[in-house]
Amino acid sequence: MTANEDQEMELEALRSIYEGDECFKEVSPVSFQFRVGDLEDCKAFILDFTWPEMYPETAPQISLDAFFNNRISPETKESILSKLEEQVEANLGTAMMYTLFEWAKENQEELMENHKAVVTALLTSRCEVTTTTSASKKKEKKEQLSKAQKRRFISRTDHKGELPRGWNWVDVIKVNKCFSPPLHHSGVG
Repeated sequence: MTANEDQEMELEALRSIYEGDECFKEVSPVSFQFRVGDLEDCKAFILDFTWPEMYPETAPQISLDAFFNNRISPETKESILSKLEEQVEANLGTAMMYTLFEWAKENQEELMENHKAVVTALLTSRCEVTTTTSASKKKEKKEQLSKAQKRRFISRTDHKGELPRGWNWVDVIKVNKCFSPPLHHSGVG
């Protein structure tokens, strides 16, 4: 059997096994993402796999570069990848995606045992200060809304009092401008 035939058979198997599973995503016929853990789990991570032309005779490319993984330290990512590469070596020459996915799920605790969330201290402290001061101001003065303000507020909700998803999302560009250092021009003149 050629590598391409092996890939086609494994792809069919993966599609049938993970049909409807939100943890598995086929990015392309040779590229996949697999989420280990629930979305709310602080120790969850997403694995990216890409098959080279000669897979399964050669190892798949594995990365943890998904944006979802930005909170994981580089050391933890390195540890996960090295342990996965050991599994790849043990399964080289065979269809191994299912084996790798299931191994990662079963060993999630061990893979993330040294996990410490990556947080920018400056951003966290500024956000906490802003949140606490704005919360204390709101407690001091109870806001009285006019009828027009109440109507506008109601029109933004789904008439059950629930605001739509994303109503309080922060504009990333504004946040970056807020926390970026000022530019100094050393112009000649």
